[in-house]
Amino acid sequence: MRNRPPLIDGWGRTVDDLRVSVTDKCNFRCTYCMPPQGLPWLPKDAILTFEEITRVAAVFVSCGIRSIKLTGGEPLVRRDLHVLIRMLRDLDAGLDISLTTNGYLLAEQAPALADAGLDRVSVSCDSLLRHRFTELTLRDALAQVRRGIRVAAAAGLTPLKVNVVVMRNRNDDELIEFARLARDTGYDVRFIEYMPLDAQGAWSSDQVVPGVEIVERIDAVFPLRAAGRRDGDPATRFVFADGAGGSIGVIPSVTEPFCSSCNRVRVTADGNVRACLFSVDESDVKRPMRAGADDDELEELIRDCVARKWAGHRIGQADFVRPSRSMSMIGG
Repeated sequence: MRNRPPLIDGWGRTVDDLRVSVTDKCNFRCTYCMPPQGLPWLPKDAILTFEEITRVAAVFVSCGIRSIKLTGGEPLVRRDLHVLIRMLRDLDAGLDISLTTNGYLLAEQAPALADAGLDRVSVSCDSLLRHRFTELTLRDALAQVRRGIRVAAAAGLTPLKVNVVVMRNRNDDELIEFARLARDTGYDVRFIEYMPLDAQGAWSSDQVVPGVEIVERIDAVFPLRAAGRRDGDPATRFVFADGAGGSIGVIPSVTEPFCSSCNRVRVTADGNVRACLFSVDESDVKRPMRAGADDDELEELIRDCVARKWAGHRIGQADFVRPSRSMSMIGG
């Protein structure tokens, strides 16, 4: 695999983080993401095979990608995902390979994923209350998700991150309990501002709890000390001033977007490259690949897409346009 020039967008940002959605299917029905009946799933032949994902990833890696995160939908509903992990690990032993999951199937798969070369996991969990978790996901699955988190940590898939989408008057009264979870377990708990990526189009700005407010409310109970950002991580991190374990982070994508330093690019489950989560256009690599395109041609398509990356997503601006696809269809 030859080395190619790095991916640099039209604003001078170097892209070295790849998000790959392996499926649009999900076994939860989170109310801020999709309707109770779900969405029309893509047919099997529309989804990239493991071999196709690995080939596209190899082109990205040859262009300087250093981190690959697998997403969905819910990636663990894709059968034999550990096989894909091994294929990606074989591309480069130094790759950082991670996974974002709702955790429902994590307990049974974590050991195999770790053995295959997965480095770490991020688990979405928006409530620590059983009744509220059920209301938000339409699944009575909190106990199984929390077990999955424990098993993943024991398997060495760390630093383990718990992702919390914070919504005004829905779960923002649990901020302190999530901070307590970080202190008690050593997990990194990350609070994510609610973004306009729901399939129903019900998002509104008054549902957003600003990151600065999240930090202030936690700091009033558990004093915090700024810890900065890890390279390539959009979360502003804080540790506990008294030395307790774990950390919290905030991802203020709406009120304080990190677009100026964004290093990400995405591939959807059906083989489209997206330079931004909020892009309104995509570049198809699946069809050319299946038609016989070589790696140089795939690289050209990828570079063209990255070159057209926006300066920022413009949420809250008069000219903001919502993507036609929701989060579960794009890949988190």
